[in-house]
Amino acid sequence: MAEFSPGAITKVAMLLAVGVMAAAQTAQQQGTLVISGEQEHAALVRINGKSYVDVESLARLTHGSLRFQGDQTILTLPSAPGAQAASARPPQLSEGYLAAEIEALTQLSEWRAALANAIENNYPVAQDWVSRLERSAEAKLQLAIAATTTGPDGKASELLRNEFASMQQMSDQFVAMHAKDNYIPPDSLDNSTLDAKVQDCEHALISMAATKQFQDAPSCH
Repeated sequence: MAEFSPGAITKVAMLLAVGVMAAAQTAQQQGTLVISGEQEHAALVRINGKSYVDVESLARLTHGSLRFQGDQTILTLPSAPGAQAASARPPQLSEGYLAAEIEALTQLSEWRAALANAIENNYPVAQDWVSRLERSAEAKLQLAIAATTTGPDGKASELLRNEFASMQQMSDQFVAMHAKDNYIPPDSLDNSTLDAKVQDCEHALISMAATKQFQDAPSCH
């Protein structure tokens, strides 16, 4: 009895010749084809050291399908479960990009935290110290962009770039507000839709880094 594991199904389909049996005078041996893990089996004939099996039986055992096109008989085998699972997984991010992205996110978070502290405690939101934080965050952003090596890395870096732009826009708004009125209401961030967007995008990027897989985030657009 010949046994074949599921992983060898494709090789079995290639190696087993399908055709008319040799002439009566050719030495023949009877056998059985069994697919490992399957209860059904099919008759197998060995002729001159080669194995032959009926193509309909092979399709039945492998849960494949047959179709006929002119003088061709086409056997289609089902995809392996592992291949299906791999295709269903979101694209993976590279380790180099992830490390750089985390550093950039950390710098962006420090920028927002400093801005929030100044607003909530009525400290001056001055251009000098805000610009230092902005430059540090931009430097980390550029390092993350430079670390992109794959398609998913590139997509993720675009979302990170958008997060930086949103943070920059919000920061500029509060700098201008303080320069104009010398005062910013302490609850300004609570009422800011832009700040909500910044935080939502940050959470999405952090989650992406934790799973190491790219997933698009509407809040980062």
